[in-house]
Amino acid sequence: MAVKIKALADRVLVEPAPAEEKTAGGIIIPDTAKEKPQRGIVVAVGKGKPDEPMTVKVGDTVLYGKYSGTELSFEGSDYLMMKESDILAII
Repeated sequence: MAVKIKALADRVLVEPAPAEEKTAGGIIIPDTAKEKPQRGIVVAVGKGKPDEPMTVKVGDTVLYGKYSGTELSFEGSDYLMMKESDILAII
């Protein structure tokens, strides 16, 4: 999956995982009660800062803070643009 967006400096472009549709018990969650996902797949990575190389790479599945990043839509897909420091872990 090639994205035509190029992240700059220490920025990372993440495609968020879809929100859960059902609970573990099988109850369907309405749109108004769905929580914002906190994990996603990295689709673009900047070159980093001169003194700080990038740790994440394209294809990594990452966990990030609930209010991290800036939401944007491009060619019908939703993404989050965030700094690498907003990423909590690589899973």
